[in-house]
Amino acid sequence: MSATSSEGARGMTDGGLSTTQAVASPVTGTQPATSSAQVTGATATQTRPAPRTGARKGPRRVRLAVARVDPWSVMKMSFLLSVAIGIAGVILTAVLWMILSTMNVFTDIEGVLQSLQTTTTNPFSIKDYVGFGRVVSLSVVIGVVDVLLLTAITTVMAFLYNICSALVGGVQLTLTDD
Repeated sequence: MSATSSEGARGMTDGGLSTTQAVASPVTGTQPATSSAQVTGATATQTRPAPRTGARKGPRRVRLAVARVDPWSVMKMSFLLSVAIGIAGVILTAVLWMILSTMNVFTDIEGVLQSLQTTTTNPFSIKDYVGFGRVVSLSVVIGVVDVLLLTAITTVMAFLYNICSALVGGVQLTLTDD
């Protein structure tokens, strides 16, 4: 049905008028014909369809397939998530080092190592290797490498998923509305 015939049936829905008001067509400038088929068709498109009487009650289920994943969005999301994981790793390392230092774990290990070293001119000190600055800087380096690797790996995996999805159709999902 054209836009002209639905405009021609405007009289049926405006204030309950029983007559049809003809509106000039913007393209041709002529008056459209107003038949009962046009009025009925225009009214049917403006009302909602009646609900099915045999409709199933409960949540509706829809089966969908993830056919393609955008590699750019995967790269952005994996970058942000890996930065968050890197920051959490640095904070976790700092807090763990402070807890172990407060519990005197490093001092106790130093005492055990000194008791094992009998006659050395240059004694081994664990505090030279596990100092706070060294441990935190190592965790920052590991975090940066983690960000780069996770971002690259997930982006490559998105490309591989798209290739495999083109072959087999993607991952099938069943969604419900509760």
